[in-house]
Amino acid sequence: MPNTLASSLRASLIAVALLLSLSACDMIQQQMGIEDQAAKDARADADGKAVGGACRQSGRAIEDCYAIYSWLPKASTYEGWRDMDAYMRDNKLETVEPQLPPVAAPVTPGAKKKAAAAAATTAAAAAEDPAATKKAAEKH
Repeated sequence: MPNTLASSLRASLIAVALLLSLSACDMIQQQMGIEDQAAKDARADADGKAVGGACRQSGRAIEDCYAIYSWLPKASTYEGWRDMDAYMRDNKLETVEPQLPPVAAPVTPGAKKKAAAAAATTAAAAAEDPAATKKAAEKH
């Protein structure tokens, strides 16, 4: 009898240890910043719909919305914009002018290198031909 009690206790302890270690996987992933791809896609989709609706409510064209929020999926941004457009037309709502400038895109490691390369190219072009730089500045 003591032998069966010890073996059942050992099996129970192993099962509890296994369950605790498996349940800790989510906590470890959260601590490390690892996110499930399906959850990331769902969040980006919801963000795109919200941003698209906000762009329409503020009177921004969908193309401007795509350009400002380029890191969000275009399909969900358009869906949010279209839904808000229908809602505003049905309820005869006017646009609300934005009070703040648009947010900057999130910085990715590759974006910093591209921005540095673009700045270096612009600086090199300005050093070679200052008149062309002045004309380009006048255009903008």
